[in-house]
Amino acid sequence: MNATLFYSIQSEWMKTKRSAAFWLVIVGGLFIPGILTLMHLVYIKRLGGVFAVEKFWEKWLINGWESMSIFFLPMGIVLATSLIAQLEYKNNGWKQVHTTPQSLTTVFVAKYTVVLLLMLQLFVLFGLGMCLAGSIPAWYYGHIPYPKEAFPWGRFIQINASFYVMALPIVALQFLLSIQFKNFMVSLGAGVALVAAAIMVLTWRYVYLVPYTYGAIHLLQLGGKMRFKSNILDIHYLALIYFIGFTLISYILYLTKKEKG
Repeated sequence: MNATLFYSIQSEWMKTKRSAAFWLVIVGGLFIPGILTLMHLVYIKRLGGVFAVEKFWEKWLINGWESMSIFFLPMGIVLATSLIAQLEYKNNGWKQVHTTPQSLTTVFVAKYTVVLLLMLQLFVLFGLGMCLAGSIPAWYYGHIPYPKEAFPWGRFIQINASFYVMALPIVALQFLLSIQFKNFMVSLGAGVALVAAAIMVLTWRYVYLVPYTYGAIHLLQLGGKMRFKSNILDIHYLALIYFIGFTLISYILYLTKKEKG
């Protein structure tokens, strides 16, 4: 990474930290763990049986993703990515960025990197939040037994990383839409429509052709409930192909766009 790109990423990150998108990511990452913590603190009588199940931590994490992957995560990505692009559309920010001594490629890569880092932050917060949500009740109530099994860090990271890969096509397409259209409602409306459509086609035979469904598909696969399978490639590879494709299209459109902001 050259110095110009590094400082550009640093600058973009500082701008993002003052935005609504930054706080949306924090709230989004901790929302489900927070709800689960409150539920288990209130319904204390159910905890003994919950903590006694085999492979508690893995099932606990999948339970969290069951609430997160189908709706909250895609919608969070749609909102956060759209808000980040709006940082530059406000007060003609794009024109100011393009007057700085950095190439268009550097600007694109820096902004895209910050979006991906924000999504990574969301996943890290969610993973840590689920760890705490599964531990706090046992710490708070002394008579509740803490899960006996060792914490499966490797499996925990693997599951979270796989859902991150599933989310990449959504990030890429929403970034494409958000930098192409000045009107915030275009990217937001398209994203909401695609998320709604993804939920409706989950029982479709060719559901794997719709990248907004990948989080839900992966969840169903983990639970052994996915009936339809792609005869083309594993869902992880399909997610990466869509991600790379949307990224290249976004980059080309950005470079060739006559009026940038």
